[in-house]
Amino acid sequence: MSYPVYPDTKSFDIPVGDKTITVTIGTFSQQAAAAVLARCGDTVVHTTIALGRQVNLGYFPLSVEFVEKLYAGGIIKGSRWVKRDGRPSDEVILKARVIDRTMRPMFAKGITNEVQIVNSVFSYDGEHDPDMLGLMASGLGLSLSGLPFTGPVAGLRVGYSQETQQFVFNPTEEQRQQGDLDLIVSGTKDSIVMVEAGANEVSEEVMVEALSQAQEQLAAMTAVMETIVAKHGRDRINLVETSSEIEAAKKKVRSQLETDHAQTIQELITAQARLENPDLSVLAEQIELAEDSPLSVSDVKGIIYDLMEAAARHMILEDGKRPDGRRADEIRQIWTEVDVFPRTHGSAMFKRGATQAVTITTLGSPSLGQHIEDMGGEEVRHYMHHYYMPPFAAGEAGRMGWPKRREVGHGALAERALLPMIPDQIDFPYTIHLVSEILSSNGSTSQAAICGSTMSLMAAGVPIKKPVAGIAMGLVSDGDKHLVLSDIQGLEDHVGDMDFKVAGTRDGITALQMDIKLQGLPREILVSALDQAKVGRLSILDKMLETIAEPRPQLSEYAPKIEQIEIPADRIGELIGPGGKVIKGIIADTGAEIDVDEDPERRLGIVNISAQDQDKIDAARDFIENMLKAVQIGEEYDGTVTRVEGFGAFVEFLPGREGLVHVSNMSTEYVKDASDQVSVGDALHVRVKEIKDDGKIGLTLLTLEQEEQARSNAASRPPFRGGRGGGQPGRGAPRRRQGPNYSDRGDNRGYGGGDRRRGDNRSDRDNRSDRDGRSDRGGRSDRDNRFDRGGYKNFRRDSRDDRGSRDSRDNSRSRENDRQPRGPRRDDRDQE
Repeated sequence: MSYPVYPDTKSFDIPVGDKTITVTIGTFSQQAAAAVLARCGDTVVHTTIALGRQVNLGYFPLSVEFVEKLYAGGIIKGSRWVKRDGRPSDEVILKARVIDRTMRPMFAKGITNEVQIVNSVFSYDGEHDPDMLGLMASGLGLSLSGLPFTGPVAGLRVGYSQETQQFVFNPTEEQRQQGDLDLIVSGTKDSIVMVEAGANEVSEEVMVEALSQAQEQLAAMTAVMETIVAKHGRDRINLVETSSEIEAAKKKVRSQLETDHAQTIQELITAQARLENPDLSVLAEQIELAEDSPLSVSDVKGIIYDLMEAAARHMILEDGKRPDGRRADEIRQIWTEVDVFPRTHGSAMFKRGATQAVTITTLGSPSLGQHIEDMGGEEVRHYMHHYYMPPFAAGEAGRMGWPKRREVGHGALAERALLPMIPDQIDFPYTIHLVSEILSSNGSTSQAAICGSTMSLMAAGVPIKKPVAGIAMGLVSDGDKHLVLSDIQGLEDHVGDMDFKVAGTRDGITALQMDIKLQGLPREILVSALDQAKVGRLSILDKMLETIAEPRPQLSEYAPKIEQIEIPADRIGELIGPGGKVIKGIIADTGAEIDVDEDPERRLGIVNISAQDQDKIDAARDFIENMLKAVQIGEEYDGTVTRVEGFGAFVEFLPGREGLVHVSNMSTEYVKDASDQVSVGDALHVRVKEIKDDGKIGLTLLTLEQEEQARSNAASRPPFRGGRGGGQPGRGAPRRRQGPNYSDRGDNRGYGGGDRRRGDNRSDRDNRSDRDGRSDRGGRSDRDNRFDRGGYKNFRRDSRDDRGSRDSRDNSRSRENDRQPRGPRRDDRDQE
C-alpha cells in the first residue's frame, strides 16, 4: 500500500542519549503558524503554534495545552455512560505547566498577542513519555513560527540509579520506576531555563552532576534544531509596538521619578516587604504629564514598578541588604503547631514570616484510593496531596472554585517531596490524603505546605520513614556579581533572577524546582545555592522537630483501624465466594469493611480489614484466618452443631468450615440415631479424624482411648444373623404388630436376627413376575402404534382387564404385609 508524499514534508533525527527523536514538519496543520510531529519509539506527539489577536490583559496571554486521549494507548473509556474523554488529569496539567514555564520567559517582553501551543498525543507505546517530545517540539515550533522568541529551546528527562551510579537520558517508564532520580531540565544551548525533579534522597553532588550532563545534551539537541530553523524557519514577526514618542515620554517620567521621588521609591519597597501593599496610584497621580503625553496613569505605575525592581536589586546586590532587613542566609521567624483541629486524623500549622499553611491528614481504607485512567491504562494511588490558595491568602478578593494550574503544580511538588518517605502499603495499608490550605502568602507557600504536611503526618501517626523540610532560594546577579538568598519572600521572587525550591531529608534531596531568568547559570552558583539550601533546610527541620520529633505510635481515635493479612492467591476466589456471597456475608456479620487485592509478583492475596471498632476487625480477621486455615488431622476445636441427620451431625468447628461427626464417632456404645445424642446448636469439642481427598472433613467426639474402647465394644457384640426368613443378617428382633397401628414395634433395630412379621412370611409371596395380570401387560412391541389413537385406547383397556380380580389384588396387599426384614442399613453396617 502506498501513502501520499507531501511536497513540503521534511524529517530530521535528533539524538538524545541512546535514543533518537524524529521530527517532521510540513505534513499536518498547514494553517497553523508552525506544526511539528515528534516521534520516539511508537510515541507520537503533534505540536502546533497559533498566533491570535491582540488583547490588553496586563500580561502576556500565552496558553499551553497538553492533550492526552485514551485512543493513543488503544483504550476505550471505562465508564458505561460517558465515552468521550473528560477533563485533563492533574498529570496532564503538570505536563502543560512544564512547557509553559520553559517557553514563557523566552518571549520578548511587551507582547500582547494571544499565542497558543497545543500538544496532542496521537500514539503512546507505554515506554517513552510524550511530555519530553511535546517540550522539544514546542521549542522547535516556536522557533520555526517567526514569533519573537529566543530559541530554539529543548528539554529532556534525566534518570539516575544510586545502585549503578549511571545517568540515563529520557529513560523509559520502567527505568523511571526503578531509578532514584526523575529530573526534567529544559534550556537553550547556553543556559538552563527550567528544572523539575523528584528524587529518593539524592545528594547535592549528584544533582549538580545531573544538571551539568543535561546541559551538555541540551546543547547538542539545540544545535540540530538551529540548523532546521535556519533552513525552514519563517521570517521574524514584530509583535512589540515601539514608538519613539512613547519611549521619549517614558524616559522623561523615569528621570523625574529618579530625581524627585527616589526616597519615596525606597519607602515603597520597604512597605511592600512588610506586606503593607502600597498603592502606586498615589505616586503616579503626582507625576505631571504633558497634555499631549501618550502615557496613561497605568503606564506611569508600570514605570514606578520597574524603578522599584531596579532599586531592590541594587539594594540586595550592592548594599548586601534585603528589603526586610535580613541577611542573605537568614530565615524568617518560624512558628509550628500540631493538633490544630480536634476531629481531624492529623493536623499541623507551619508559619514562616507572613507565609502560613495548615495541612490536614485524612486516613481511609485502601478502597478509597484514587483510580487513574489514562493512556497507559488504570492505576490506583493511595497517597494524594492537594494544595489550595484562596484569594484572601494574598489579601485579595477573587474567584473561588476549581484549583488553577499554579495550585495543581504546588500540590504536586509537595506530593513529590514526601512520596519517598510515605510507608509502603504492606507496612501501612491506608489511603492517605493530605490537604494544604494556604492562609497567608508571602513567598514559598509550596515549601510551607511540605513542612506542614510532614508534621501533620507524624501527628496522625503515619510512620513516615524520615521527616522532610523545604526551602525556597533566590538569586540576584548582574553578570559580575551575584548573591544567593535563603527563604525568599514575594518581592524577592519578583525582582530576583531565580526561584529555586529544594526539599529533602537530612540525608538528601527529594524534590527540586527551579525557574531561571538568567541566560546561563554557572556551575559554581548552582553548587553554592544547593549548599546554602541544605543549611537552611536542616535549620527549618530542627524547628519542626521541636514541636513533634517522630510519628506518634497510635493513630487518632477518629481514624479507621486497618489490619492487613495475606492469603494464597489461589484462595482469593474462595474468600470472595460466588457472586461475592462469602465476603458480603463476613462484612454483614462483623460490620468491618474488607478489600481484597492481588500481588501477582508474590502470588499473594492482600486482604485489608477496616473499621472504627477494633472488635469488628478482630472478628473479621479471625473469621477469614479460620476459614482459610489449613486443617490438620489431630487438631481439636470447639464447634457448634448446625445440622443433624440420622447418620451423624454436622459441626461448624471454624467460621465457615464444617465437618461430619458420624454416629460411630459419638460414643463408645452403639448409637442408632444422631438425634439421640446431639441437637442443633449444641456446643461440642471435636477432633479432626479424617480429611478426604475431596476436602471433606471427618470429626470425632472420642479421644484416642475412647476410640479403642469403641472398637473393643463393637468386637464383643454378637455377629449379624437372620435376615429374610430369619437366616440372613437382619435388622434385629422382630417388630410385633399390636393393635391397628404400629405404635409399639419393639426393638426394630436390635441385633440377633429373627423375623419382623406383618402377616405371611415374605418368602411365601408370589413371585412378582407371576402376579395375576401383571405378567400379561405385554411388551412395548405388542402394543398398538401409539399414533393409532384407537389401538392405544384398546391396549390400555385390555391391560386393565388383565390385571386380575379384586381378590387377587387383596391377596397382593396381604403379601406386601408379609415382607421379611432386610439386612442392616449401611450406617449400621459401618458402625459394626
